[in-house]
Amino acid sequence: MAEPQATESGGMSAPGPTWRPGDDRADVPSMIRVDQAGEYGATRIYGGQLAVLGNRHPASRAIARMAFQERRHLDHFDQLMTDRGIRPTVLQPFWNVAGHALGAVTALMGPDAAMACTAAVETEIDKHYSDQIRSLGQDDPDLSHTITDFQAEELEHRDTAIAAGAEDAFGYPILSAFIRAGCRAAIALSKRI
Repeated sequence: MAEPQATESGGMSAPGPTWRPGDDRADVPSMIRVDQAGEYGATRIYGGQLAVLGNRHPASRAIARMAFQERRHLDHFDQLMTDRGIRPTVLQPFWNVAGHALGAVTALMGPDAAMACTAAVETEIDKHYSDQIRSLGQDDPDLSHTITDFQAEELEHRDTAIAAGAEDAFGYPILSAFIRAGCRAAIALSKRI
């Protein structure tokens, strides 16, 4: 039977999978930390897009639906962090501003660019979630199930964005590459800091 574990904040958590530095098993606390940061960033991106496009633009309905799903993902990861005693990334204030700015700037470029942003972000998130599921193996079936469910919705967001004209955005290959590189950097930083 698993023993209660010390949390990052010094308290005790409920019994569950144990990870120690040097283990071959997945670093579940950093996974949850980065996933929560990513979902937070996504809500801020959509918030920035909706702030520019308003609620009457034809693209706003799809963006609002995706934002609602991201909010649900964020709420779930927030609860996991609380339940497991995991601290958020210290970069959260930066992701607050950067996410909103990215959403607003791409929306100012036009609805196709806003959708290009979504397609780029969700492409990286799909890869990120696939890596996490592979890394988790059987170590934390509840977390694997959550990530698998959320990954399906992220892929739906990507497909919605592409169908809505993401690839028609001016400079799409460059814009997409830039946003994807930023996502990879954000993932790497949020895991550790």
